[in-house]
Amino acid sequence: MTENQAHSEQATGKLPSWLPAANRVVAWLQRRGLKTGTIHILTVPGRFSGEPRTTPVSILTVAGVRHVVGGLENADWVQNVRATGWGHLAYGRNEEKVSLIELGVEQRGPILRAFPTEVPHGTQFFERVHGIKPTPDEFASLADRCPVFRVESVTER
Repeated sequence: MTENQAHSEQATGKLPSWLPAANRVVAWLQRRGLKTGTIHILTVPGRFSGEPRTTPVSILTVAGVRHVVGGLENADWVQNVRATGWGHLAYGRNEEKVSLIELGVEQRGPILRAFPTEVPHGTQFFERVHGIKPTPDEFASLADRCPVFRVESVTER
């Protein structure tokens, strides 16, 4: 068995069971003004209910443009963003309305390649779910499985 095969067999395909509780703690800290690294709080309307749905996400900036990466194609927040195309992004007590534009598979590689360097604390989830190593090349190989959204500020009138 090669090293890559052994590493892939360690992939569970699922996020850790403790993650929802940790996400609630991070959101609670952010609402109280504590900034936590690259983690921002994204709130988007639910695609069925229209009710606000909140999740922590890591923002990475590549070539001066902000992006957010989804680790799973079918994650609820990803599907909500696809349905609405906008949300509110909070960092500490600062909040802004944003437009979220999904990049095509062919555009995702450079963003994913930057992820292990820009968001090293977030690589563990991709390693667990996809069975990859935290290297730029292995992250770039996820372009067909991991959605990437460009984040743009929306000026409200």
